[in-house]
Amino acid sequence: MFILDCYMDGQIGSNETNSILPCLLEGFLGLGPPNSVASDSETEKTPLKVSSVRAGGMMSLAIDDLGGLWMWGNCPQQSNSTEGEYSLASSSVPIPVWNLHGHSVVKVACGNEHVVALASAEETYSGGDLLCYSWGSNNHGQLGLGDKESRVYPEVIGTFNLESSWEVYEVACGAFHTAVLTNKKRPSDTFESVCWTFGLGDNGQLGHGTTKTFLSPEPVRELTQNTFLISVDCGLFHTSVVSSAGDVWSWGMEKGLGLCPDASLNRNDAGDAISPLLITYNGLYGPKFPEPVQVVCGAAHTVLVGDKGYKLWSWGRGRSGVLGNGKTDDYFAPTLVLWPPLIQDFGTEVSGNLGGGTKDEAKNPEAVAEMEKRLSVAIEEMKLLNSKFSTMERYASILHGSIFGKPFEEQDIPMSLQRFGTFDISKEWENMLESLDHGKLVRLEMFYRNMIAGVKDKLMKKRIQELVKECLSSANTGK
Repeated sequence: MFILDCYMDGQIGSNETNSILPCLLEGFLGLGPPNSVASDSETEKTPLKVSSVRAGGMMSLAIDDLGGLWMWGNCPQQSNSTEGEYSLASSSVPIPVWNLHGHSVVKVACGNEHVVALASAEETYSGGDLLCYSWGSNNHGQLGLGDKESRVYPEVIGTFNLESSWEVYEVACGAFHTAVLTNKKRPSDTFESVCWTFGLGDNGQLGHGTTKTFLSPEPVRELTQNTFLISVDCGLFHTSVVSSAGDVWSWGMEKGLGLCPDASLNRNDAGDAISPLLITYNGLYGPKFPEPVQVVCGAAHTVLVGDKGYKLWSWGRGRSGVLGNGKTDDYFAPTLVLWPPLIQDFGTEVSGNLGGGTKDEAKNPEAVAEMEKRLSVAIEEMKLLNSKFSTMERYASILHGSIFGKPFEEQDIPMSLQRFGTFDISKEWENMLESLDHGKLVRLEMFYRNMIAGVKDKLMKKRIQELVKECLSSANTGK
């Protein structure tokens, strides 16, 4: 297990300081399962496999292949000064969550200082018997326990206990809020898949049509009914969910994008989304996303895996290139991630694309070096093309905006040009004029008149300059 992160409170599971390279989490190698008996002999310890990992603002967590939960970083602990009082303590090595011993932890999520885990009611997980536990900081009700008292130990969220008609199957945590997906335990005539949220709601990240804080789970009622929600995730202050039909909804800070307000101060539609907004894609795959797999949220951006895992879309804050679309701009609509079209065998595919090499050649160090050189050249060429494309895109947008009064967007490209690469400009111009309303036609006429007036004024100035030069020339010749 490798961890790459910033070390402040032991989040990377190592005694090292900040690390820019992955470091092996050695503390995990010698650990036995939580129920193993301590032994001086290392050979008697059962080696563990990590089946799932999650990272939050102040801590990291891992689930082993036996269903045990481990945590490190700034973890909820009992205060040494007052018994039972909540506090945070740093640990640079994984420690087991003993209170869930005897249960199989299936999924876990964590926010800045709180944890939510799904664990079996019995010792082993056989499906259909998951309980939802929460513990840690609860200053905004993010534990869903009906109050703001922090918890040192895991406690079952009452809304989803064994007597509840709902069962949680997905869980996600924002900085100070939580989202879960549930199904009805008992079959019914109507299919019900519901998203519940609780905790801090200042930026609408709960999706309840308000900025109020909720101490207990509340269903997000404005989502489409009778659809299966397959994935949910939370950014710092926004939430996103995707259905099996390819519908994606987001809500929270800055129209559900998670952007800070300064990113869109000049936009007319700036502001937080306190209710779910449907995220549509206007490209070839839109408006629904084909065969979605998972949605994940960063602090202020969102990434969707779709097309059975062969396509990635991203939107939100683009600083440092986190959107993967070759740019560092913010995007308010989904853009395709530049995902390489490689299949199964990386060496074979790349060598085949770049020079027709074979699998045996890919194993040759010289062939690999040549392949890497060609890849480097290809990447540089792609960066240059992306730079040129970005410049052309800005130029087209400015020109389009000056004529039509709005930025150039993908749907503005004539369909014939999208399909065949060529089009009849006079015919397309006529079609565009036919589709414009009165106000847009008046604006276009004003733009045309101003442009003509400018041309005439320029022509007159040039003619006057020419006449002055002729006169001066004649005067000089006369002398």
